[in-house]
Amino acid sequence: MEAPKFVWEGAIPLQIHLHESQVTTLPPPPPALILAPRIGYLPLLAPLIKPYFSSTLPPGVDTIWFDYNGLPLKWYIPTGVLFDLLCPEPERPWNITAAYIMNGNCKNVMNMSQSDQLELWHSVMNGNLEAYQRVSSKLKLATVDDEYASLCLQKSQQSVIETDLPAQAKTGRVPVRLYVLSVSKDFDDLDEIPRVDSWEKISYINRPVEIRKEDKCFTLHDALKILLPELFLDESLMNVKLGGVDLEDAVRNSNEDVTSDKVVEDQGQNACKRPEACRISSSAEIKLIRIQGIEPKLEIPFSWVANNLLNPDYFLHVCVCVKVAQ
Repeated sequence: MEAPKFVWEGAIPLQIHLHESQVTTLPPPPPALILAPRIGYLPLLAPLIKPYFSSTLPPGVDTIWFDYNGLPLKWYIPTGVLFDLLCPEPERPWNITAAYIMNGNCKNVMNMSQSDQLELWHSVMNGNLEAYQRVSSKLKLATVDDEYASLCLQKSQQSVIETDLPAQAKTGRVPVRLYVLSVSKDFDDLDEIPRVDSWEKISYINRPVEIRKEDKCFTLHDALKILLPELFLDESLMNVKLGGVDLEDAVRNSNEDVTSDKVVEDQGQNACKRPEACRISSSAEIKLIRIQGIEPKLEIPFSWVANNLLNPDYFLHVCVCVKVAQ
């Protein structure tokens, strides 16, 4: 499918400023402009950044650290997830600050040959999907049956009236990392969301989601109910106010890290759209959901999301903004 290709080609324009404490020359160096892969990690940009600032750095530095508006950026969260989480109103270029420290090192130990490990690492650094698929296939990691493809096949053959799926489909488990930003004030525009100045304002949930394929399509809405069971009311999805964009448009726009608010006619393919407000309890509502820069419909098949929007670490990173009562 084309979706993974668009995800891997997705990039975020960065304007990286050297922290003032690191500057040893006058005038200070201009910011570095870099196009960072969404599926990559900020520390992987170090080889590109250090030579740019090498003439102004103090001697002996070897490890880089990033922050945004004074908030340290966690190195193990993918760059695209950081952007989705901290910039509800997308900032382009994204202005972040780089600082270097004197020591500190990290080495991943993987049960692979050294050549495969290097190829896998470089594929992520360079955003090379073909190289990644070639080496990651040796890990023999499982995928789940794609209900989206099944729905499209059913539609093309016009062999069924409803979107229910056969009961014999296999069950799959998808590792999910959910990032929940809770805000107390309501907002209509994304730029009204309060700035995140502490990671304590972000809740984390690491939990596998088991896709139970019984007699109906298992959707993103179903997955969120598993991840946040204490929040969702037992109500029909018909009561959820939704508006959005076509799936192919949404995936295509993620390549430019842009989402559309254009409302399109639903063509029965469980496409993506942005949840304007999803009531999940008497005191909370989901205001924003982002995965790989896409703001998906809640009724999109979760298997499609899992098979097409996973990061190279084989986790599905989901950013959610929830309005809670004061």
